[in-house]
Amino acid sequence: MPEASAAPPHDTDRRIDLVVRGADVHTLDPDRPRAWGRAARDGRLVALGTDWDIEGLVGPGTRVVDAGGRMIMPGLADVHAHLGFGGQAAAWELNLPPMCGATEILAAVQDRARSLGPDEWVVGGVLVSPVFQAVGTARMLAALDEVSEGRPVMLRDDSLHNRWVNSRALEILGIGDTTPDPPAGRYVRDEAGHAVGLLLGAPATDAELAARRAVEDAPGRDLRSARTAVAVLNSVGVTAAQDAATMGSWLDVFTELDRAGDLTAWIVGSMPAREFIESGPVGPELFDTAPRRRSPHVRPDFVKAVLDGVPMTRTSKFLEPYRAVGDEGGGAADGYAGESLFTDAELLLLLEEAVARGLHAKLHATADGTVRQVLKAVQRLRERHGDGPVFHLAHPEFVHPDDVARFHELDVVADASPVLWFPNPMNGVIAQQVQDHYMERIWPLRELYEAGTRIAAGSDWPVATALPNPWLSIETMVTRRNPDSAFPGELAPAQALDLTTALAAHTVGAVEAMGLSHETGRLKPGMSADFIILDRALFDIPVQEIHATQVLQTWFAGRQVHSHNTAGAA
Repeated sequence: MPEASAAPPHDTDRRIDLVVRGADVHTLDPDRPRAWGRAARDGRLVALGTDWDIEGLVGPGTRVVDAGGRMIMPGLADVHAHLGFGGQAAAWELNLPPMCGATEILAAVQDRARSLGPDEWVVGGVLVSPVFQAVGTARMLAALDEVSEGRPVMLRDDSLHNRWVNSRALEILGIGDTTPDPPAGRYVRDEAGHAVGLLLGAPATDAELAARRAVEDAPGRDLRSARTAVAVLNSVGVTAAQDAATMGSWLDVFTELDRAGDLTAWIVGSMPAREFIESGPVGPELFDTAPRRRSPHVRPDFVKAVLDGVPMTRTSKFLEPYRAVGDEGGGAADGYAGESLFTDAELLLLLEEAVARGLHAKLHATADGTVRQVLKAVQRLRERHGDGPVFHLAHPEFVHPDDVARFHELDVVADASPVLWFPNPMNGVIAQQVQDHYMERIWPLRELYEAGTRIAAGSDWPVATALPNPWLSIETMVTRRNPDSAFPGELAPAQALDLTTALAAHTVGAVEAMGLSHETGRLKPGMSADFIILDRALFDIPVQEIHATQVLQTWFAGRQVHSHNTAGAA
């Protein structure tokens, strides 16, 4: 059995705040992988060992928790989430289950509209891609107008890049049948030239801003949204998260919570290089504010750039053309492979601006064309600045075989988000857009791992899922199967990982990518006392049951921040 470490029992100058005993502790620390008890003081771990070792540290006022033999592990980390949007969705908005069809969506909109004032917006989502495409008709716009009963409506699609709005919202936005498309977007029109309420690209931002202007107490709502977002993460065991596009206003909200002692997770910010959904400074004007917006648990250490869109809407940049429209044989379209939103020179300039400020970069690149563009740019930065800067390549669904090894060579983190490595409706739509060989290697996690790439997992909540579920993510990294029997089969099964590797992607791999490896992600003396108690032992059950894991307790910095009220819980 392991011996106790740190914090000798006779250290009576400062008392031990917390002792957890009767636990099966998986530390994820290679120097001490297992323990049975642990002790913390002032929010930091000071000892691990046997129950006998730990019992000797109990003093007056020590809180003692008996885990009842349950599994304890470090708090999880989510390397890619949209916390502001997620908190808003959970606290205020209309949440539509992923499998909702048009009939269910219209009924839900009507129910929500009747609970609102005449000028309040119905805001919500998400609409999966097949539904979003199907509602782009004058008939569906009329149906949305009818159920909204005069209130403006804005519903997001599953890419977060597009919106479905009703006629009242179009009127507020000043969009008519003859309104010219903006440079970075499009108003979808029917064959007669009438706008049907689908906003693609930049107009989605205009709709978000209009809905926000209608909110009476936006700062108060943002504060509650932030609290809700962190509480949702804590409930599934997450104690560290990287916000994937963090405007200055959201940084201010999280630092306000932190300075008041009310923030219960580590938050790493990614400041947008260009306009992203919400108004406010972006680019260097925002980057320069990072030092004053730091707090003990809020780290605005990254910049964010979106290089392409998503494959479902043919806005990702591939090396090979998209499938021809309507072609069931997998043939190529008329040479169209998508476009990057950055020139090579623009991307290099952005990365230089980040590095000059001591910042790192998270780069959205969903297809092999923009993946290669990112890798080329990072190579230039490595030649100029060495190994210091951290680069995340977000959403590497499609990586050319020739580029797999370059992730490790250039020390580029594979930001594995969203949770899509199993059969589901979104992948069904992607398969209709890309050539067949792309789907055979989609999400090449095994290839990346074997090449030595750092893999960090994220949810992309609420873009890809109504609520984050890291346990579904962990299970399906191993099985490449959907637990829902409605979606049978496997997705690129050769890319599956083992359970230990999948867990690392959601803990140590993610916190290393976020720059928090000296604070959290492992259970060892000196680290923040961030840990979770589970209802099952992950290594002792069939992997197909992991998605149903419940987090009985979540602890952050030595204090309990979540409790699952289940009989028999610790």
